Amino acid sequence: MPGAVSHIRRLALAGLVFAEHGVRFVPKGTEVPLPLRAGRLLARIVSLITWPFRRSPRRRPGESRIAAALTALGPSYIKAGQFLAARPDLVGPELASDLKSLQDKMAPFADTEARATIRAAFGQEVETLYAEFGPPVAAASIAQVHKATIQDLDGNERTVAVKILRPGIERQFADDIASFRYAARQIERLAPTARRLRPLAVVGTLEHSMKLEIDLRLEAAAISEMAENIKDDPGFRVPAVDWQRTAKTVLTTEWIDGIPIADKAALETAGFDVRAIGETVIRSFLRHAMRDGFFHADMHQGNLFVDADGTVVAVDFGIMGRLSAKERRFLAEILYGFIARDYRRAAEAHFAAGYVPAHHSVEVFAQALRAIGEPLNGRPAEDISMGHLLGQLFAYTDVFDMETRPELILLQKTMVVVEGVARHLDPTVNIWTAAEPVVRSWMEKELGLEGRLAGAREGVDQLGQFASELPRLLLQAERAAGAFSAMAEGGLRLEDDTIRRLAAEEARKTRSGRIALWVGALSLLALLAAAIL
Repeated sequence: MPGAVSHIRRLALAGLVFAEHGVRFVPKGTEVPLPLRAGRLLARIVSLITWPFRRSPRRRPGESRIAAALTALGPSYIKAGQFLAARPDLVGPELASDLKSLQDKMAPFADTEARATIRAAFGQEVETLYAEFGPPVAAASIAQVHKATIQDLDGNERTVAVKILRPGIERQFADDIASFRYAARQIERLAPTARRLRPLAVVGTLEHSMKLEIDLRLEAAAISEMAENIKDDPGFRVPAVDWQRTAKTVLTTEWIDGIPIADKAALETAGFDVRAIGETVIRSFLRHAMRDGFFHADMHQGNLFVDADGTVVAVDFGIMGRLSAKERRFLAEILYGFIARDYRRAAEAHFAAGYVPAHHSVEVFAQALRAIGEPLNGRPAEDISMGHLLGQLFAYTDVFDMETRPELILLQKTMVVVEGVARHLDPTVNIWTAAEPVVRSWMEKELGLEGRLAGAREGVDQLGQFASELPRLLLQAERAAGAFSAMAEGGLRLEDDTIRRLAAEEARKTRSGRIALWVGALSLLALLAAAIL
């Protein structure tokens, strides 16, 4: 099984890196299953043998052990760490907190490789596409950014940012994802208690996220979509896309000349009202999430600038969040319920959205919401975080059998980041006061007369669509009924050759399953030998 051997080798090497950084896979005090106890014993033996040859890993100030290990392992592991940092429902709040120190910064790749990528993408030399092409100004796990200039048809020059995908990143992601999937499959087989976390489904979600992020055309489309959504919004904008110089591996956008929003002193020196800028960030994010259902999900300080007009400009649209109409209504009802202390209404919103199963009591769930909301009364507004409030709410998922909603977890994570940006500019900013006009406007529009009329129109449209499909559905039902009737009269018959082939295939699968189980056990032991110290 060459594929399995390759996965074991890759995972074992990753385990060695985790071991060098002192990362434990099994938390202290956790009962370890019997197969893993054997691995722990083997790990101690290997640890004693390899101890003289280990190098001492370096960590940045404030960086956790696991963040340093993931950085050392490269792009796929960095992205996996970022993904899991946004999923405390999967990895727990402690590990999610450790992963927050993970910084997506890497050494830039060579200028010759950047030029080769551009040449391959457009079939033209860099000098043909750009009047000037400078060295990289920023480098991360997925891509790096160069500053360049282009010449318009009228002869004017414009400065642009050129984002270039790392060479070989697609192949590396594919190999690592295959190994992650292999490990997840073995975990589901060997650790039944871990199945509720759905490791294979988590890897599938991670794979989908990575595929979106390494196609820079999709990032360009995200910028374009947001630009249309916010064209009439005050105080916030996104860079323009140069579609003629954009491909799967290259993205060219307007260069943003502005003050980094992290540089509060520079903003104040330039005469900007930093409190107003912070409120703009909060309101813009909520407007995008609630009104448009499409938001920038990586709005940290490094991705926000303030231009000469005082407008906040966002960059780096590799990670985006989407909310359906149901989820947007849920968000508005929750925020309004806590603002107005109407816990019954907030609880009913959960049940209406289907987030809490109907066998639970609305009153009991409202009681749980009150336990979250009431301790906030009387506290200064600057001490109350909407993001942390949502985090407490999601902590009740197990108690009330609430299904995990990744999009809401991403929303909560982004809200925490956005609040941090605003309070960096002004620690006393009132998040609730900043949010109130956006929430009120959305509720008036969506839950008032206009929203009810729109809902009625949508219901009529759906009814008409169903009526038009009814003849086809009836014909399909008639054919299915005829087939079942024939089967009931004559029985289900299989040719002798078909039966023999089915039996042979079932035997092969049984043997393969046993082999895979043993190989999986060995792979986990290899990992544990390197990482459970």
